[in-house]
Amino acid sequence: MFIFDVHLDLSMNAMEWNRDLRLPVSEIREREKGMTDKPDRGNNTVSFPAMREGQVGLCVATQIARYVKKSNPLPGWHSQHQAWAQTQGQLAWYKAMENEGEMIQIMDLEGLDNHLQLWQSQQEHKPIGYILSLEGADSIVDMGYLERSHEAGLRAIGPAHYGPGIYAHGTDSVGGIGVKGRELLKKIEELNLILDATHLCDMSFWETMTAYNGPVWASHSLCRKFVDHNRQFTDEQLKELIQREAVIGMVLDAWMMVPNWVRGKSDPKGMGVTLEIMVDNIDHICQLAGNTNHVGIGTDLDGGFGTEQGPYDLDTIADLQKIPELLSKRGYTASDIENITSQNYLNFLRRVWG
Repeated sequence: MFIFDVHLDLSMNAMEWNRDLRLPVSEIREREKGMTDKPDRGNNTVSFPAMREGQVGLCVATQIARYVKKSNPLPGWHSQHQAWAQTQGQLAWYKAMENEGEMIQIMDLEGLDNHLQLWQSQQEHKPIGYILSLEGADSIVDMGYLERSHEAGLRAIGPAHYGPGIYAHGTDSVGGIGVKGRELLKKIEELNLILDATHLCDMSFWETMTAYNGPVWASHSLCRKFVDHNRQFTDEQLKELIQREAVIGMVLDAWMMVPNWVRGKSDPKGMGVTLEIMVDNIDHICQLAGNTNHVGIGTDLDGGFGTEQGPYDLDTIADLQKIPELLSKRGYTASDIENITSQNYLNFLRRVWG
């Protein structure tokens, strides 16, 4: 079954983790044996061959570069201009992969429809389609930079990531969007970009919902009902997103899937982290919505974690093909399953880009 994964940090893995994603996952793991600079070394799950094996033919691929002030202990760049330059290096990598025939950028309905037709063909080495998203807006020095990004194909943007940002407060911080945040939201609407509500802290989330009237989705979040943390959405937030015709992508980071996960210590098998937990979250959102139209897949695989902090029944991204059977066992129809694996987000894009 064709799968649309709405959150993958591909360029971060290539540029910061130094992974050649053209290689099989096994070769990348072999090359990282003995490396200790990142917690997921040798445990990666994503590469282009694995995506093709798992029929993950389309993704939302990120640029990401956080700016941090002196008072912010989080890792990040020390100026917005440095953060901007990092995102441009990431964009250059995507373009290099296009030149190699590994990827193709999707920016409009014509490109989307052509790509979906290609993936229905018998062509062997199909390029991975990608829609460009910016995770955290700190690298947008001013609105002219956002216009330049849009011209380069940016189609979605999250105002914040972790901690306090220029335009909003993100995960594990408390605060609103302020004057700059409202200016950003106005420009996002003007450009018809998709606002990604993922990572907004509660106050910034609700201020954003009040100030913003354009298209919104959540690329990679789960339900606070199961894990009580500000990174997750409350039922009230989920209902707000559903009311706005949003789609929420299900993420596979273990600490978001089970309570009491301790980074670097907990073990997926010992904590019972499986793909069934993703299905629990899918089912909860479907029950809130009364249908299967507002949930999809946004795995965040290799977003700073690998098999050491993911479902133990997933070795590579190709194992997303286990999800349809899990949903079928819960009573979901073939049409429901297609909605969840790709169609909901495709319908969203057709509505917004149409």
